[in-house]
Amino acid sequence: MKQRLESLDVLRGADLFFLLAVGPIVRRFIKLVDQPWLNECYWLFDHVAWEGFSPWDIIMPLFVFMTGITIPFALGRIREERRYGTALWRIVRRVIILWFFGMICQGGLLDKDPNTIYLYSNTLQAIAVAYAASALLFLFTKLRTQIIVAAVLLLGYWAAMEFVSVDGFGGGDYTPEKNLAEWVDNTVLGRFRDGAKVVDGDVVFNTKYHCTWILSSLTFIVTGLLGMFAGVVAKSKMEERRKLWWFAGTGVAMVVAGLIWSIWHPIIKMIWTSSMTLFSGGICFLLLWLCYYLIDYKGYRRGLTLFKVYGMNSIAAYMMPKFVKTRAILSGLLAFLPFVMGEEWAGFAIRVADAVVIYLLLYYMYKREIFLKA
Repeated sequence: MKQRLESLDVLRGADLFFLLAVGPIVRRFIKLVDQPWLNECYWLFDHVAWEGFSPWDIIMPLFVFMTGITIPFALGRIREERRYGTALWRIVRRVIILWFFGMICQGGLLDKDPNTIYLYSNTLQAIAVAYAASALLFLFTKLRTQIIVAAVLLLGYWAAMEFVSVDGFGGGDYTPEKNLAEWVDNTVLGRFRDGAKVVDGDVVFNTKYHCTWILSSLTFIVTGLLGMFAGVVAKSKMEERRKLWWFAGTGVAMVVAGLIWSIWHPIIKMIWTSSMTLFSGGICFLLLWLCYYLIDYKGYRRGLTLFKVYGMNSIAAYMMPKFVKTRAILSGLLAFLPFVMGEEWAGFAIRVADAVVIYLLLYYMYKREIFLKA
């Protein structure tokens, strides 16, 4: 039985490569060149402001989805042997590590200022929630129950957003300022919501920040469960071609279902609506299908080291910019560049060099089989 999906390592690595290297570099380049035809491509590398979906919006759902895929591989034997204590400790430890790293990345934990501490504001924390719920369901329930839970969470989120109204929020309002998920985050997180601060004793929220986390955790979990279902199929003894048909068929069906549902319940990644969960989940299945077909089924291996370097050390890749201040070091070493090519292009060159240095550090770890695990 195959216990590691090479396609998953490559897909995870590609996701990280675009997030950490390609996106920042391409966005900076487009702004510097400032050509109308190139400016038209900018949306491909940036989030949609609110309603709709861009290719860049798939990055976070794909991370959550891939976390779900790993669950049957990591916990399958433990479940068979009923070593629940071992499994629970592994789940708790991973959630704590991911939450702590999320606090470092976006929660102000390293700022040494208690006024900038935010509790729930990062992709790693969304992954932690989705992983914990999906893993517990995998351990203690059957597949039928897991599917029912996913459906109930999708419908429950939709029903709450449509029919619950509090203090002028909700009741089918999907605007950034007045949707129910916004009210829940403001109420539950308060000063500890990302961007919030206390002014004259009152909590003031960032008017430009509308990502939500508390109510959206319901659909984070669904995305994790969708990945877990894909992992169950990938790990099963099902004939390989049937797995491919399952991935592709499920992906297409979910994309179509998400688009149809969006007529009444819009696709909004910022608040992780149920229609967005289905739509992005379908895209994740199709990306898994493509990678599984090329790598695990056809055996294509050439030219994939770049992605494996990122994918097999995903935690290190995600956290390294926070702990290794390569850009500051490069800015000092390349201090002459502004005089050669100007301030803006020098900044671009340093950003490219930073991405190269980060990759070389990860490559060094890859070659010596140093892999950091959460």
